[in-house]
Amino acid sequence: MPQTAPLSLLEARILGVLVEKKLTVPDTYPLTLNALTAGCNQKTSRDPVMNVSDAEVLAALEALRARTLIVESSGGRVSRYSHNMEKGLQLPGQSVALLTTLMLRGPQTVAELRANSERLHRFLDSSAVEGFLDELASRPDDPFVVLLPRAPGSRESRWAHLLCGEPDIPAPSAAPARVDPDELAVLRQDVARLEGEVAELRAALSRVYTELGLQ
Repeated sequence: MPQTAPLSLLEARILGVLVEKKLTVPDTYPLTLNALTAGCNQKTSRDPVMNVSDAEVLAALEALRARTLIVESSGGRVSRYSHNMEKGLQLPGQSVALLTTLMLRGPQTVAELRANSERLHRFLDSSAVEGFLDELASRPDDPFVVLLPRAPGSRESRWAHLLCGEPDIPAPSAAPARVDPDELAVLRQDVARLEGEVAELRAALSRVYTELGLQ
């Protein structure tokens, strides 16, 4: 986790929205408070989905400005906001693109990150994505990302960012108990024996019914 105090979930969302909108809709950037709140509450390409107010966004912006991670400008009648992630975190644009995708969409595999970050930065291949992730993860004192344990049934592990602290990792489900082959053979023999005894009891009962004239 970076050495500074972790960001809140909303602070990370604000940074992610600012990076995203700068690269995807540059004509509207820097963003007004209304546009930034709408981006935070966006229903698509967001995990988790939020429902925050302008007041909550303003409070988070103040905290980010104290860390020099955002810049406020007052062009026109309203204030506008831009991010300062490259300088504030001393990271290249490629790393910022990956962090942004993780902040906006939650943990993802390398393939998912490459596809979902394409509008922010087009990586040549998955190896390029892995290279930047490894660099972000191997910072000695302040790693920015972590490779999560592979979930049961998943083919690939997912990456998560550490800007909000250590991610919650679900406890692995208990593995099914392994049955010893010898024990299984004994169980099968017991089942076959019981089935035979039941058949014999049914035959005996049928004879009794016949002798009593009940059939």
